[in-house]
Amino acid sequence: MKEEAYALPPLGLLVLLAKGEVRPEMAEVLAMTDQLRSELPNMLAEHARIVEALGRLADAAEREGNRQVAQFAEKLKLHAQTEEQVLYPAAIVLGDYLRLKLNK
Repeated sequence: MKEEAYALPPLGLLVLLAKGEVRPEMAEVLAMTDQLRSELPNMLAEHARIVEALGRLADAAEREGNRQVAQFAEKLKLHAQTEEQVLYPAAIVLGDYLRLKLNK
């Protein structure tokens, strides 16, 4: 829910920003990127717990011979890693960039 509320929506502006377009109404996402920055430690801690649980799920699935579930758990772990290493930082940098460009 946090991701959908304030982590991912700012990334929708990347296409416009990549074209060099900066509009005053884009400042609306600054509250989201600020919230993401403040919530990031909690979100990363939640991810750590989720990844730990996914590891247990993958291990149990392997023991049971359920390769499909084990692969699913591994894919979810990679998804979490992508969010942590790419999406969340990109959203925060996007907010910083807009703040500079819009003098906010």
